[in-house]
Amino acid sequence: MKGFNIFLVVFLLLWSCKEQNSQTKSTSNEAEKEVVQVFGSSFEATEIRSEAELAEAITELNESDSLSTTFSAKVTEVCQMKGCWMKVSLNGEEEVHVTFKDYGFFVPKDIAGSEVVIHGKAFKEKMSVEDQKHYAKDGGATEEEIDQITTDRTSYRFIADGVRLAN
Repeated sequence: MKGFNIFLVVFLLLWSCKEQNSQTKSTSNEAEKEVVQVFGSSFEATEIRSEAELAEAITELNESDSLSTTFSAKVTEVCQMKGCWMKVSLNGEEEVHVTFKDYGFFVPKDIAGSEVVIHGKAFKEKMSVEDQKHYAKDGGATEEEIDQITTDRTSYRFIADGVRLAN
């Protein structure tokens, strides 16, 4: 009887260890799946433009035109106050200043360097000295850098309905 009890205890220990391993495997498989966060409205991304394609399209716009589109780009800077705007690379040469529709959502402040997919409207706009200084301050620029802003400039802008961030 003593041998049977030892056998039973060993069997139960091995069986319980097997169950733990299978739970660990399923957890690790879930962790391997790509997690996507959506900020703002969710959107169907059927035609995603590259940075180069958006650069070509946006440079052809007049200041009164806009272009409804979805594109993928790398985040270069994010508002460090609230995450209420971000700048994304436009083919490595220019940047697009992205704000969020109706100030309705924000993005995390630590996503600089991440790839995002953005849906909304692109346009050109003359940005005033005051606005440039405001955005520079929110971006963490020094007083010397802010003081160097002295003229209005035409900038590429984007009002996003939604932003997807892959983790």
